Amino acid sequence: MRNFDFAPLNRSTIGFDRVFDLLDTAFSASQTDEGYPPFNITKTGETSYRIEVAVAGFGPQDLSIVAQENVLTVSGSKKNTGEQQLYLHHGIASRAFERRFNLADYVKVASADLVNGLLTIELVREIPEAMRPRQIQIGGSAQRPEQIEQKAA
Repeated sequence: MRNFDFAPLNRSTIGFDRVFDLLDTAFSASQTDEGYPPFNITKTGETSYRIEVAVAGFGPQDLSIVAQENVLTVSGSKKNTGEQQLYLHHGIASRAFERRFNLADYVKVASADLVNGLLTIELVREIPEAMRPRQIQIGGSAQRPEQIEQKAA
């Protein structure tokens, strides 16, 4: 796979640093992503999303969900109980993992739930009122400045 260097673009743009960082992260993640644990991302409404992560064998005490800036990190590690078991077939993976999801601006974690080995994280996009589009009226509401005095030259 090719490696892209975004450094020349960083020199000629202002305020797009985050975009280049996201592109850099996306390319590096696609090369090292091992696919464990499997997950689904669904859009449940106009401003709501759901991430479902298959974490069979992990309990709530084994999982950690951290939302920091625009990155959601889900990690898990099984606590070693010291009890050795003799497996005839060991098909349920219980290795430690860390999965990162890049979130768009104004996306917040609403809730998280673990049911039957499926971790469900609900996300909501809450745009501040100042950032929402607003309709601007033409003409009628703007007042023209009054002319105080007009003299002929």
